[in-house]
Amino acid sequence: MVADVTADEEVLELARETRVTRLGRGVDLTGKLSDDGIEAVCAAVADYMATIHPLAPDHVVAIATSAVRDSANGEAFLAEMRERFALSPRLIDGETEARLTFAGATAGRPDRDACILVADIGGGSTELVAGCDRRVEFWTSMQAGVVRQTERHVSHDPPRQAELEELADEVRGMIVDEIAGSSPPQPDLGIAVAGTPTSLAAIELGIEPYDPTLVHGHRLTMASIQRTLSKLASVPIAERFRLPGLQPERAPTIVAGVVILIQVMRAFGLEEIEVSEHDILHGAALERAANPAPAA
Repeated sequence: MVADVTADEEVLELARETRVTRLGRGVDLTGKLSDDGIEAVCAAVADYMATIHPLAPDHVVAIATSAVRDSANGEAFLAEMRERFALSPRLIDGETEARLTFAGATAGRPDRDACILVADIGGGSTELVAGCDRRVEFWTSMQAGVVRQTERHVSHDPPRQAELEELADEVRGMIVDEIAGSSPPQPDLGIAVAGTPTSLAAIELGIEPYDPTLVHGHRLTMASIQRTLSKLASVPIAERFRLPGLQPERAPTIVAGVVILIQVMRAFGLEEIEVSEHDILHGAALERAANPAPAA
């Protein structure tokens, strides 16, 4: 994302691109980033740099999250990014990831003084952040991501019911463990960011090609999410590839993402959740604008 950040915390996007690289594939099993995953990221970043340079941003921020945190060769990957692209990538911990996501999802909202839960379901981890009156009161970063849980639990195509139940049980247990004794605030509303909720919105709306302006702000009910899960889990990946609204790259892992989202909503008593395109990229832009540093 390339954006102008205003004095009143408005993030005005000039360009935005998303590429599914699945950098985290195999990390849960091998403890290392794969060569294919690294090359997929480098190919994406090379294209991004071609977009970035003509816009001449004052600052360039690159952040790495769960897959790199959990891999034995994460530092070597960051060194390669620095060497190949003259970037200064920053490896952030789960707390920072949660904080930036919350900041990005809630900035500029008229209801940001309410109690809000933000859920960010990634490839290797899920961040949950709850806050009231613009203050974060609870956060967690769980090792429950769409790639990680797919690799752990789904070995059939389409997945068997027992596999989905095991996946749901593991995620539910993680959430219970994280909120036990923490007394997170009961949210007035929930916001979900990243590929799982945006895909669900696009599928429900039948959007082809993807249009972020239609997806942003769309509300998903628990009933509609469960119906979509039944549809997705009952067909093989090859058929999901052809489903309007679903990026083909997300087809192998979307089922796990939907299961995770349902468990999050159940744990916090949410019957609907709002989909947001404002995510960790917005939070990182806001942070850098508030704390300027030399351009990378």
